[in-house]
Amino acid sequence: MEVAGKVVVVTGGANGIGRALCETFHRAGAAKVVAADLDGDGAAKVVAGIDGAAFACDVSREADIARVIEETERTHGPIALFCSNAGIGGGFDPAMENAGGAPDAAWAKSWAIHVMAHVHAARHLVPRMRSRGGGYFLNTISAAGLLSQVGSAVYSTTKHAAVGFAESLAIAHRAHGIKVSILCPQGVVTDMLRNLPKGPQSGDGDLTPEQVAEDALRGIAQETFLILPHPQVLGYMRRKTEDYDRWIGGMAKLQAKVREG
Repeated sequence: MEVAGKVVVVTGGANGIGRALCETFHRAGAAKVVAADLDGDGAAKVVAGIDGAAFACDVSREADIARVIEETERTHGPIALFCSNAGIGGGFDPAMENAGGAPDAAWAKSWAIHVMAHVHAARHLVPRMRSRGGGYFLNTISAAGLLSQVGSAVYSTTKHAAVGFAESLAIAHRAHGIKVSILCPQGVVTDMLRNLPKGPQSGDGDLTPEQVAEDALRGIAQETFLILPHPQVLGYMRRKTEDYDRWIGGMAKLQAKVREG
């Protein structure tokens, strides 16, 4: 899909990858870029220079997502591309003394943002897209959803679930003209990465948000399901599936190094 002339929504649009996506889609000729973010003022600043629109939006609340969709379509026209990009980095414990040790609140918050936000976007947009013959979802996930994240069972588990839902979305609605891509980078130089404890999520070729956004744009143009800004992730995935036990052993060694560090 080409974004030129299309209405695009980006959640988590005030900073990081979300901001870069907004600016990249604008340069690619989008008719209107809508930034939705918990930081409504930040989203407004992003779109001020690109003739976009902004919403304050808590993606953990279905009602907020529904409002963004309804008001965008009422004001600017059909949403052709919805980028479910918002994410958090909670639940990190580099020592990982207990994989189930994070409090329920951390699990619930991550589940709401990393999984249910995607579900709610689809719940409210799929019927609209089906009625007009198609549309596109770009879900920002993480390489952690394909591999794992040493130091956070919360992050890894919810990101894996996000991959599973995106697969279901793509499978169920290909016949309806609805396409899906998942954006799965490793380290990206954002506030989220800076605020995380040091660990293997960084140091394997960190990219700028702008580089990741350009990869996303190319992936959407090619209608590629799996977009990997870090190409080495494909090799890691192959090693994982070729010998799962060996991969678990290697990750356990990596976990031990993190504990020692």
